[in-house]
Amino acid sequence: MEIVVFGAGSLGSLVGGLLAREHDVTLVAREAHASAVRESGLRLEGVADRPSSVFPAATTDGTGLEADLAIVTVKSFDTPAAADALATGSFDAVLSLQNGMGNEGTLAARLEVPVLAGTATYGAILQAPGVVERTGVGEIVLGPRDGGSSAVADRVGEAIVAAGLETTVADDMPRRLWEKLAVNAGINAVTALTATENGAVLEDPANDLARAATRETARVARAGPVSLSNREALAAVEAVAEATAANTSSMHQDVLAERRTEIDAINGYVVDRALEAGLEVPTNRTLTALIRTWERGRGLR
Repeated sequence: MEIVVFGAGSLGSLVGGLLAREHDVTLVAREAHASAVRESGLRLEGVADRPSSVFPAATTDGTGLEADLAIVTVKSFDTPAAADALATGSFDAVLSLQNGMGNEGTLAARLEVPVLAGTATYGAILQAPGVVERTGVGEIVLGPRDGGSSAVADRVGEAIVAAGLETTVADDMPRRLWEKLAVNAGINAVTALTATENGAVLEDPANDLARAATRETARVARAGPVSLSNREALAAVEAVAEATAANTSSMHQDVLAERRTEIDAINGYVVDRALEAGLEVPTNRTLTALIRTWERGRGLR
């Protein structure tokens, strides 16, 4: 299968690199990374079961591309620009493997192809241009963004499985996206603000804060069409925090690099949907305000 990975940072490079062992992959990345991949290939650290280097194509220009599948891994605030670039090309399907909520709708509004929702729990860090490290083995879950099943989702799932990635094709993606949002809401901002790894939310005093943000997220989900109990959401946060205890969350990585975060699509999304539903989410509101204040102080917002 011909696959374009649009936004080949940490996760995109790892997924794209693993897919390149089986498929014809093109990475759309920043200049330094794209240049290193073109010159020397992509080195996969922390992947012992296969050759450590792969040789996907790489470019900085995401316009006019053609492939069977485009996988979008850009930051949520870059989704509109990614959609506009992808619209100049030709694809049979698009899969979002992004953090936060709302990305699939943004893509679908601009593209006339099936847009699949997805989640990825692989841990990844871009160590240097041309070098990505897998810091945790995870799973890709994908399916139609509105739920149900489709032949397109099945075909994409089969292609990803063929490259050796743990993959599930699911018919309940709306619920799974809200569950992932609850996990991110409970972990990302807390670890970013406290400069701690994911395991910090399992212990006091961060545990109370993370659990409160998670419960609020589940309550907002239930105000809509998604059934997500507090117990289920809290269990998901605990499972991810335990499995990735030594990992640095994506938002913590952004703060360390003094980059804009995805707070608007995570805790900020919870705040916005709560306002529409007439609910109070004080923990998510506070976390959102603190991260946005940090961003403004760094000239990022």
